[in-house]
Amino acid sequence: MEQQSIEEALNAAEEAVTAGSGLAGTGFWKAVATVKANPQLIEGYASQIAEVDRRAFLQWALFSVGTGVGTTLMGLLTLLGVALVAWSHSLPDPWNGLVLLGGGGGVLVATTHGLGHLVVGRMAGIRFTHWFVGSLGRPQPGVKVDYTTYLRASPRRRAWMHASGALVTKVVPFLILALALSSDFPSWAAWLLLAQGVLQIITDVVWSVKLSDWKKFRREMSYA
Repeated sequence: MEQQSIEEALNAAEEAVTAGSGLAGTGFWKAVATVKANPQLIEGYASQIAEVDRRAFLQWALFSVGTGVGTTLMGLLTLLGVALVAWSHSLPDPWNGLVLLGGGGGVLVATTHGLGHLVVGRMAGIRFTHWFVGSLGRPQPGVKVDYTTYLRASPRRRAWMHASGALVTKVVPFLILALALSSDFPSWAAWLLLAQGVLQIITDVVWSVKLSDWKKFRREMSYA
């Protein structure tokens, strides 16, 4: 894509989001890909790309809050998950297993995904603008990158930021499983945690490499 075509696509995208019609058919993401492939273009287009991306995001996200509010909420929920796991050790069977699954396999898996992206992204120099829920079909909370700082980060750092959330959520069930096996928890809780961990890995292999975090990881690594 030539530089003139990039500008035409970005201008068309600006007009589309202003009209509330979305980015489809504007060539926006093709222009973004061209800019990523030519790092010398990033400074010239990063701000415009980020503004279009931000406005489009606010149109498609089902629900969003600012980064500060969202991070505080996710941090508190993570502490709740840890507290539930700790509390489960003092409960009788079957409540110990149920609370362990709810706190570790439920709350911690849900909250640490976005926090993983956030921590690794911040370390890479990437800022974030919102926490959000994309749709009812994908209710797991996510974090929205600030595309200006995202583009300025190296492709490898962008890639590992995307991978971080997926990696964290794969580790959590197995950490909780280790706790279950080392303490007096019912065997069915351990089996369910093992099933959750394996199912998440299978889901990544079958689905995420095509549609989610691992697809983005591979995309960004292609620019490295």
